[in-house]
Amino acid sequence: MNLRKILLTSVFAILAALPGSSLHAAEPGASVYLPNMHGKSLTTPVAWGASNNVVFVGIGGNYPSPYTSDADGAAVAGFGVGDPVKNLGLQVALVSLDLTEWKEYSMSLHLSRNLTKTTAVGVGAESIMLTSGGDSDKSYYVVFSQGIQANPFIDHQNGKSKLHYSIGAGTSRFGEKSPMDTDSGKGKYGTYVFTNVAYEVANSFNIIADWNGLNLNAGVSKTFRFKGLPPIAVTLGLADLTKYSGDGVRIIGAIGTGFQI
Repeated sequence: MNLRKILLTSVFAILAALPGSSLHAAEPGASVYLPNMHGKSLTTPVAWGASNNVVFVGIGGNYPSPYTSDADGAAVAGFGVGDPVKNLGLQVALVSLDLTEWKEYSMSLHLSRNLTKTTAVGVGAESIMLTSGGDSDKSYYVVFSQGIQANPFIDHQNGKSKLHYSIGAGTSRFGEKSPMDTDSGKGKYGTYVFTNVAYEVANSFNIIADWNGLNLNAGVSKTFRFKGLPPIAVTLGLADLTKYSGDGVRIIGAIGTGFQI
């Protein structure tokens, strides 16, 4: 189960809400409408990432895990440095894969560059194991993301884009099925190509669909802002909506927050 990516893509939502972020919302009436500040993916990468001395934490889980009746959880903490507008941004995340004994840890790296105010590219590595154990092999990916500027998809009042998408390709988890999938007659390989689409509904939250190379997922994400507190991102969804992999639909979710130092 790729909880590490569910966590990272959920925590991403708060990054756009932070002052100094490369995705800080445009002013009303602006000629360019930046991506909004809600999550834009469930299990797949987006090009934008943490930068500009942002620190973030999150926790999430799924139920049930594939081919079991058990729940699973993970936690993440990380930081972003550099400036993807002027040069490059680097996001570094440490993931705890076991919330009962806290003995299994991995690391993820994401390098991002803003091509324009509404587009970006990113490359990354996931599941770099720092301890023994873990349920996923190391994966590499490249991804392109964009906030659509066409008139029907613009929130003119708040100065932001409502429709966003990403497309990319990766190794390992983006195309290699589990031994249980293979034994169940679902084949050995997926597409190795992934995509996600997010659309803001009623200036409130994003509805999201993504294909991670193995299966289709759908959900919602919203960033809450409270006076005197860092923004809090919440993402909920359903994973494995097709029979292409896994043994049934699962509930997934994560919550995260962050701040700029």
